[in-house]
Amino acid sequence: MNTLVDQYQRSLGDLRISVTDKCNFRCSYCMPKTVFGRDYHFLAREKILSFEEIIRFAKLSSTLGVKKIRLTGGEPLLRHDLVKLVEGLSQIKDLELTLTTNGSLLSLHAGELKAAGLHRVTISLDALDPDLFKTISCSNLDPVKILQGIDAAIAVGFAPIKVNMVVIQGKNDHEIIHMARQFRGSGVILRFIEFMDVGNSNNWQLQHVLPAWQIIEKIHSVWPLQAIPPALRSDVAERWSYLDGAGEIGIISSVSKAFCSWCTRLRLSTDGKLYTCLFATQGHDLRKLLRSQADDDQLLDFLRQIWQQRGDRYSELRQQQVHNHGKKIEMSYIGG
Repeated sequence: MNTLVDQYQRSLGDLRISVTDKCNFRCSYCMPKTVFGRDYHFLAREKILSFEEIIRFAKLSSTLGVKKIRLTGGEPLLRHDLVKLVEGLSQIKDLELTLTTNGSLLSLHAGELKAAGLHRVTISLDALDPDLFKTISCSNLDPVKILQGIDAAIAVGFAPIKVNMVVIQGKNDHEIIHMARQFRGSGVILRFIEFMDVGNSNNWQLQHVLPAWQIIEKIHSVWPLQAIPPALRSDVAERWSYLDGAGEIGIISSVSKAFCSWCTRLRLSTDGKLYTCLFATQGHDLRKLLRSQADDDQLLDFLRQIWQQRGDRYSELRQQQVHNHGKKIEMSYIGG
């Protein structure tokens, strides 16, 4: 395997694949109902990468260092026959295959996804209070439905299961302790994510960010915590364990404590563009190359060139008050 490194000697290790731009939620930080006063317009079917195209690229990327693939969206479980894609990707040797979902459909699909070869699932859940959950997700679902999906994932043997909570100060930060109480002792790893300035339409403001240290302080004041080392250097979440042995939590602090220096992620959008940063302003058109009858060597050269030229470190520059004023990709388009 020929591992690729970029301009900062960061190796390619993770590939995030957005399999659909559609979602049954409209979370304000990801896919609000309208963008600048206009409704979302979803991609036409012919613009979306086929499963065969995705699997082909995934196999090639694995020869250049990719060891983990995460399927995202939109909501990935809205992609018809997603289990067939999982089956295909699961045949790639030495690959960890994971999926991020809002959990609303997970109870229906957990068993078949596990049987198809999916290794892990991560579920997004931003509140337990029913009214607040409906407000944040802009849906009519009760969070009980998401908890049922988590239970289904546990029942079929997914482990460890991770639950992501995006914390927005003044909106759901009062739910931090409720969420911690819900998952303490369950084996589920709850992760708190600082509200990030991804895209252009989520009305992000710095005062809406609750810094990671304050999240830790809130939980530590109720259940004492201690820091534990990351499983891998490339892991973006800081790990903290409960001193009473009730498990661990994670903190993802892209705003207050950037982790650009060890980011190993490449992102593939639903319509086949490659992005080397979550905060990128432009992508590289893989779909055009895939559909031009390019051979594997040409595709590999394309990927090598993109990664070797990579110099992204947006979050580090943000902290230095050097801002990217271009139009950034939206969270819903790239899948986080």
